[in-house]
Amino acid sequence: MKKIYIPILFIITFIGFVACEKDDICIDGNTPLLVIRFYDVDNPTELKKVSKFRIVGIGQNTTVTTVSDRTDSDSIAIPLKVAENRTGFYFINNSSDVEATNSEGETITVEGGDLDTLYLNYTRIDKFVSRACGYIANYEDVSSDLKMETDNWIKDIEIVTPLVENSTAAHVKIFH
Repeated sequence: MKKIYIPILFIITFIGFVACEKDDICIDGNTPLLVIRFYDVDNPTELKKVSKFRIVGIGQNTTVTTVSDRTDSDSIAIPLKVAENRTGFYFINNSSDVEATNSEGETITVEGGDLDTLYLNYTRIDKFVSRACGYIANYEDVSSDLKMETDNWIKDIEIVTPLVENSTAAHVKIFH
């Protein structure tokens, strides 16, 4: 009787190992960031850093976490909303904290610097990556909408690549 159990046990063990799937590990499952490079408006081929740059998402109370706050930078990578077809940002040049007095006479800290409002419009494309990663969003037909004011520090915007499917190359050029 023991002679029958050993082959059956071996067959069950073998089938158990063969039937197992390898673990799904998500390697390429990140929604790409929009890469923006800043250029000199007077010399459009030269990169130009934005001084003490701060970026805040419209409707958010915090800065964008993918960009170092109040740093001098000529390139940034920012996330776009995956549930909407439009994302807005406050781009702040020479950001600083300024003390002001509110209507109750209290001293408060407000944002100082040159603030421009930029909206990015796009069409989302949901892409299935794998069972482990699920879906990511890619973006196509990216366009910009800069709120024009009399003293914009952003002078011009050029969409270099209207398809955002990776974060390796610049998608947008901003001239200042």
